[in-house]
Amino acid sequence: MATTLPDPPALVADPHAAYARLREAGPVHRVTGPDGLPVWIVTRYADVRQLLADPRLSLDKVHRLPGNYRGFSLPPALDRNLLNMDPPDHTRIRRLVSKAFTPGRVERMRPGVQTLADQLVEGVAGRGRADLVAEFAAPLPIAVICDLLGVPHDSRRDFRAWTDALVAPDPENPGAAKQAVPAMLAYFTQLVAEKRRTPGNDLLTDLIDVRDEGDKLSEDELTSLAFLMLFAGYENTVQLIGTAVLALLDHPEQLAALRDDPAKVEGAVEEFARYDGPALLAIRRFPVEDVEIDGVTIPAGETVVLSLASANRDAGRFPDPDRLDVDRRDGGHLALGHGIHYCVGAPLARLETQIAVSTLLQRFPALALDVPRDELRWRPSMRARGLVALPVRF
Repeated sequence: MATTLPDPPALVADPHAAYARLREAGPVHRVTGPDGLPVWIVTRYADVRQLLADPRLSLDKVHRLPGNYRGFSLPPALDRNLLNMDPPDHTRIRRLVSKAFTPGRVERMRPGVQTLADQLVEGVAGRGRADLVAEFAAPLPIAVICDLLGVPHDSRRDFRAWTDALVAPDPENPGAAKQAVPAMLAYFTQLVAEKRRTPGNDLLTDLIDVRDEGDKLSEDELTSLAFLMLFAGYENTVQLIGTAVLALLDHPEQLAALRDDPAKVEGAVEEFARYDGPALLAIRRFPVEDVEIDGVTIPAGETVVLSLASANRDAGRFPDPDRLDVDRRDGGHLALGHGIHYCVGAPLARLETQIAVSTLLQRFPALALDVPRDELRWRPSMRARGLVALPVRF
């Protein structure tokens, strides 16, 4: 019989405690999800890492058992993306996208990202307080990824609202997510058409050229790819910046160590991702054959989720895993995935978070929470970990 996950509010408020209990009870559990459907959840580091790279676990929904997975329904023009693909299509499309996110190319973006971070900080500095999510952590990555893709400035506010509606639906506005899907489809269809008429010096224009000249992308693949890069390129980094700053405010000695030695920021970002990363769960998978995990057999076609948050707090892999340590050097966290589905935009997410944290610490030496800690609200999502707002004073 399947066990039941904690109530969504409890899991959202303290996912690490819930996953610790599951991890200690066993490596794999059949649980009842919020939608009432059964899901297998894997909790321990070694298993999660192995299964992230296991070709027997497919991302393609064609392998699901009928009635066993509902998920969120997207039209084909948005659904034909890397999160729903296996090789060889995944390999072909990822190869095209990865050229834009090589470490060297991303590093050349550093001056522009730093300039943007400085501008955002100066925009609030005179007030002495701000919501770091709305006024810093969100506008920074959305501006960067929109500039990279060639998205006009006047579209960015709408895009952020659509993304929020899909990732963390508002219980008081249940229709917002359904409205966001056709709105995003119409927007991306129009954007691709405009780029064809008026090409620019941007990544979307480059992908259109591939589609039209080399015929390596279908029209649905092109539109879905634009959607995914904007969606993922914004969402995960917003949450990582927010939780990183909160982790430092919760641990003043770590904040002081990082401020005293800014060169530690590169390693610190890896620790922020491990300690409280933006994705609690990897994208769901479907075994193409029966898979055994530590003596438990998961039948083909059932839904499997791999808990990145649980794996990253596994004491069998990370000593004292519930402690934030900006000097930690044991590496190997899974916050950005592993294997062929490792986050293609990871170099950019790292760069943006490094710059964001460094800029805030340097500019605001008296940075502190502006509300009691227990008044902070987390986004109502069991998959994505992020703050609704982060009020600070400086």
